[in-house]
Amino acid sequence: MSSLRTVIYVLGALAAVTLALLVIPAVSLSGDLRTYATWLFWASFIALLVALYVHSRGAHDSDEIEVEGPGFARFLFNNRAAGLFWLPIRIFLGVSWLDAGLHKFNDPGWMQGGSSLLAYWERAAAIPEAPGRPAITYDWYRDFITFLINGHHEGWFAAVITLGEIAVGLGLIIGALTGLAAFFGALMNMSFLLAGSASTNPVLFTFAIGLILAWKVAGYYGLDRYLLPRLGTPWRPGALFRRGSG
Repeated sequence: MSSLRTVIYVLGALAAVTLALLVIPAVSLSGDLRTYATWLFWASFIALLVALYVHSRGAHDSDEIEVEGPGFARFLFNNRAAGLFWLPIRIFLGVSWLDAGLHKFNDPGWMQGGSSLLAYWERAAAIPEAPGRPAITYDWYRDFITFLINGHHEGWFAAVITLGEIAVGLGLIIGALTGLAAFFGALMNMSFLLAGSASTNPVLFTFAIGLILAWKVAGYYGLDRYLLPRLGTPWRPGALFRRGSG
């Protein structure tokens, strides 16, 4: 346990130093150096979170902080009757994603080579002359988009986005694994936002976060009413897997 604690201290110090280098204006890292510092921060921060979790599991004196939340929040995220509240939000998101996915599916620019996605990437990654401002704020995300452009990954990536949008839409509409569908929808929303495309993404992202938090009840008026008890979760298998193990 002492060695794990040492790892925690090292990771914490590394995350703190890299974060300071990134946020202190006087340092002003730029170019590849800032990109490397960004990736180093997130890698050390995530590793620190995992190490803290492992340490807390083995520590006998680690207590959880329990503060009772408001009754309305417990109702909203845990009571099956709240599924009626999330139902129209779920349908709205599902239809929005399904419509976007079908539109791309019928567009040769998306499904036959990905030329439309390539054009979108090139516009997003472009750095205009001053005083113009680039669409992408974070250098690490621009480097990621540039990597995809230089590697000619637009073909398969466009198909993944298109089919992913259709899958998210269908999952939300029928209420199947609603939390997962909302998570991947929010992930795509965030990707579009990082690329400088606002459009409806802020609204869809906000609703998706609500569905993720309400994953236990958001799909109750849908297939999740039957799927979740049978499939269960990674930390507690459902009736289907318990029956199989018996």
